[in-house]
Amino acid sequence: MNEKLKAFERLLNVMDDLREKCPWDKKQTIESLRHLTIEETFELSDAILKNDVTELKKELGDILLHIVFYARIASETDQFNIADVMNSLCDKLIYRHPHIYGEVKVENAEEVTQNWEKLKQKEKGGNKTVLSGVPNSMPALLKAYRIQEKARAVGFDWDKPEQVFEKVREEIEELHTEVESDKLEQSKIEDEFGDVLFSLINYARFLKVNPEDALERTNKKFIKRFGYMEQKIKEQGKQIEDCTLAEMDVFWNEAKTL
Repeated sequence: MNEKLKAFERLLNVMDDLREKCPWDKKQTIESLRHLTIEETFELSDAILKNDVTELKKELGDILLHIVFYARIASETDQFNIADVMNSLCDKLIYRHPHIYGEVKVENAEEVTQNWEKLKQKEKGGNKTVLSGVPNSMPALLKAYRIQEKARAVGFDWDKPEQVFEKVREEIEELHTEVESDKLEQSKIEDEFGDVLFSLINYARFLKVNPEDALERTNKKFIKRFGYMEQKIKEQGKQIEDCTLAEMDVFWNEAKTL
């Protein structure tokens, strides 16, 4: 424990030095750091997907730096400091885990999630809506997933995967009907397409598949196969844009067997 405390104290001291002596660090504000924090979060996500422990450690450090940086800036105007951040977090975790720090009994992780959402509502005196905790700027796919999880936590959900799959079929049919319509209204097509995606994300949740991870796996698979196809075409002394689809399909099908 002492080693961990010393390491954290060292980080705080380094942050103080940077804020007081480095022209770039002195210039930063909470607002100016925002886009950099978003970038660091995506870099952390990449490290997790690569399953690279060394990279993960580095990116976690970058995120920790940003947390300390925000707290240091806020402390300069007596808004809050890093101790306030940590104590507030600990208070919240203790309050939202009554099965650990209280008398509440739970049987599984789903019951923990349901209690968590109920306690969040209670913290705001019931004025906080169920879905208000989902960040507006969250990527749409993840946002849909979180919306559905929060709705499930308060009992608004399907009972069986089969019901959800039927909903997927229904939404695809509605999209097809709109596409085939004589009016062909783009806004309505977009609405129906969104409904299809939302229902598929819902189905993924019932299959215990994270749709973001699943789509990223497919992205990587496509990139790998496309790269193979490009390389093979170059080896023939051709440019990919000059090839026919049939020519490209030959190498694409080869890539699928690798």
